[in-house]
Amino acid sequence: MRLLYHGHSRAAHRFRYVLLAFDIVTVAFIIATSFTPDQPWIEYLDVFFGVIILTDFLARLWVSPHPAREFLHISTWADIIAIFSFLAPIVGEGLGFLRVLRTVRLLHTYQLMSMLRADFPFFRRNEETVIAVVNLIVFLFITTGLVYETQHYRNPSIGNYVDALYFTVTTLTTTGFGDITLEGSLGRLIAVMIMIFGVTLFLRLLQTLLRPQKVRYPCHGCGLQRHEVDAVFCKACGAKLNIPDEGRF
Repeated sequence: MRLLYHGHSRAAHRFRYVLLAFDIVTVAFIIATSFTPDQPWIEYLDVFFGVIILTDFLARLWVSPHPAREFLHISTWADIIAIFSFLAPIVGEGLGFLRVLRTVRLLHTYQLMSMLRADFPFFRRNEETVIAVVNLIVFLFITTGLVYETQHYRNPSIGNYVDALYFTVTTLTTTGFGDITLEGSLGRLIAVMIMIFGVTLFLRLLQTLLRPQKVRYPCHGCGLQRHEVDAVFCKACGAKLNIPDEGRF
């Protein structure tokens, strides 16, 4: 088990990609079912996914050299929240939207990032943009769920997740049509949070899209990680670089 999670063999590599595929499936399931009414088959799939995530979680703790330190990582707590909401669909129904926090572990684990950098040139060239997109999507769906869970029972304008998503997007982009507003002090605080944190994430995404493209290559002289794609010398210390050419030039 330890070799599968931390080894470098071909089998370990395939195993971790299977876990990645499962994570993507669970995230797609979370997003899709958030816009559909509760059905018995959804609860069965909830339990199925919850058992697998719990098994994976326990296996990671078992093979970890320092299990207690795992609880210092936000990805560990994201998994705990996901497990709780999957295995307790009735008790945890109000927190079900927090399942999308599973995407935090999807792109914030060192091993996964290393695998994607090594195997996919596109990810290697656009890593910061991909992560910025994922962070914005996670914030968008968590906030959408928060708006719906706190407003749908007393705000006639928020009747479903689509209404909550519409309000979140218009607030995040500062469009503010005004046809939907949140009621009460809690609603106003949520709107303020969307404007502050959402706009920050949105601007971060724009920054990664508009700034000059760079590649990740550590300088052996000073350790600078990112350089222009055609750099010959490090702009920080002047050391000569040897950035691999992927055949694009």
